[in-house]
Amino acid sequence: MALNNTFDARLVQQETAVGAGVQVLLLAVLGSAIGLGPAGWLTGLAFAIASWAVLSRALHRSGLRSFGPANRVTLGRATLVGGVTALVADSFESAPPVTLLVALTSVALILDGVDGKVARRTGTSSALGARFDMEVDAFLILVLSVYVSMSLGPWVLLIGGMRYAFVAAARFQPWLNAPLPPSTARKTVAAAQGVFLLAAGADLLPWAANAAVVGLALGLLMWSFGRDVLWLWRTSRDARPAGAPTEEASPVGPERAVEAPSGTVGEAAQGVRAEQAGRVLEPIAG
Repeated sequence: MALNNTFDARLVQQETAVGAGVQVLLLAVLGSAIGLGPAGWLTGLAFAIASWAVLSRALHRSGLRSFGPANRVTLGRATLVGGVTALVADSFESAPPVTLLVALTSVALILDGVDGKVARRTGTSSALGARFDMEVDAFLILVLSVYVSMSLGPWVLLIGGMRYAFVAAARFQPWLNAPLPPSTARKTVAAAQGVFLLAAGADLLPWAANAAVVGLALGLLMWSFGRDVLWLWRTSRDARPAGAPTEEASPVGPERAVEAPSGTVGEAAQGVRAEQAGRVLEPIAG
């Protein structure tokens, strides 16, 4: 049995190595197609190495015997996000190929709705898979925010940084870790962030229109975060007796973690609880 477990663990680790290899292959294709510069190469390689190292460590600590089909989809999305990251880094030195950037981002956003469905249909939902999915989502939004901020201004970075700010705040305010009720509005706002940032990044509209689209995305995100933080605060006050110290919320299982959408308080809080439930995955970024 021990030999079988060791063999399974090696197979799982090999899949992460394959993912890193595919990431390098994608960088090579981008380099030959558009002449990827040093900044793009270094950033893309750093992303590949960091993703491989963090995911390998997480898999080792989780004890999963199978990587699973849903995690393979998420790993494919992470590879695309690495390509987008390299293109954005390269854009600081030269004009990026907008069509290629939009294409890679579009596929990554479309696949965002696939891995969760695959996990539920195959019965392979896990805290690690949910956290992996959330970190890929959050990092893509952060990278898109950086790209769009170069044309619209640094205020756009608030979109990409809000989730990380919430996670940091939750480490000092345990009441932020409490579970939130399901919300269609929260999921809609989260899904809209990537679409709005991609629309602005495609630069098909006048500057004022792009600014309005991204401003709307930021306004919706702030409303969603503000509404949920207020709900968590009120719930924490109602739940504890007067004068009692605040206690950290109990961790929840993978089923709740899978519900959380990207880029919202729900996702950030679920990410914190997924980490508490297994301590298996450190943030890929931030």
